[in-house]
Amino acid sequence: MIRGTSGPHDLDPKPVSESRTALAQIMQVSDANLAGNVHGGTIMKLVDNAAGLAAARHAGGLAVTAAMDEMSFIEPVYLGELVTVKASVNAAFRTSMEVGVRVEAENVTTGRKVHTSSAYLVFVAIDEDGNPRAVPAVIAETEEERQRQREAKLRQDARLARKRAIEDARATRDRA
Repeated sequence: MIRGTSGPHDLDPKPVSESRTALAQIMQVSDANLAGNVHGGTIMKLVDNAAGLAAARHAGGLAVTAAMDEMSFIEPVYLGELVTVKASVNAAFRTSMEVGVRVEAENVTTGRKVHTSSAYLVFVAIDEDGNPRAVPAVIAETEEERQRQREAKLRQDARLARKRAIEDARATRDRA
């Protein structure tokens, strides 16, 4: 059962800009993997932290990670680079939100900046008892934000279709 208001449109909508979050951190030796670059898990943790903050800003309270829909590693991150993680809510559904994240690495000596990773995460807003609660709708103010909102809906549809297909396959297996 979902507590709180009955849906996202009963709450005041919020623009994407209110959820924007940026975190920056210098990568250190403790962040290294066996290859001597920054461990993918370190980047994933930073992504989850930034996305969680963006979701909490939009929801006006606690939101928990429900899924990492996609994480792409485009370029390696090297020790000593400044990693900046930018996140914002792409779309809000009833109790969940899709957050888009972009990771960039900068060599502070040379000034070279590179897009290293992108990710889409799903967060669910929860109340003080840990139950899902409604979230506000997202106001897309630019064409780019409207495109991200459309793509988020496509990803949500794909997630739900995949979930139904898996449930159907399990039901078929259990009847056999």
